[in-house]
Amino acid sequence: MTFYHFARSVVKTIIRPLYRIEVIGLENFPESGGVLLCTNHISNLDPPVVGITCPRPVSFMAKEELFRVPVLKTILPNVKAFPVKRGMSDRGALRKGLSLLKEGEVLGLFPEGTRSKTGKIGKGLAGAGFFALRTDAKIVPCAIIGPYKPFRRLRVVYGKPINFTEIFTEIKEEKISVEDATQMIMDEIKKLADTHQD
Repeated sequence: MTFYHFARSVVKTIIRPLYRIEVIGLENFPESGGVLLCTNHISNLDPPVVGITCPRPVSFMAKEELFRVPVLKTILPNVKAFPVKRGMSDRGALRKGLSLLKEGEVLGLFPEGTRSKTGKIGKGLAGAGFFALRTDAKIVPCAIIGPYKPFRRLRVVYGKPINFTEIFTEIKEEKISVEDATQMIMDEIKKLADTHQD
């Protein structure tokens, strides 16, 4: 057993019953090939919650500062996380993300870039659109529906992969900007959240 799977088992044992996690839409998740998994961001617990509910191992981009914390700098690389600089274009992180997708891995992103203080889904940054338009990876939207309160139900909803080719045909465009692509992804996440909200 790898450290990733060991850590996943430990976290799952603790978090899943504590937050009564309900997972919806796992049948939508591709069994193989590169996947760009895009999720809204409402808590610091979002990465482990996605990690224990996603059917495949996920590599998350994590803010560079976390890799300077004594314990985390050892754990994070072993659970497939890699650093990204905030507030600037991090070419190294972009190359790493592209490489993972082209190798058929799952890249996890929180397109908003930071946690929502209100729980509402905000505007996404261009990174999600960048990866979506520069690889053949499937783009899977995911909505985490809180609140994170012990013994209250938390929902994680995986949507159907977004078909950009179909969207291009509908809007009669051959190319769209990374900003537009990101907005399309955020719209799908919001639809999932609105549809499955209590």
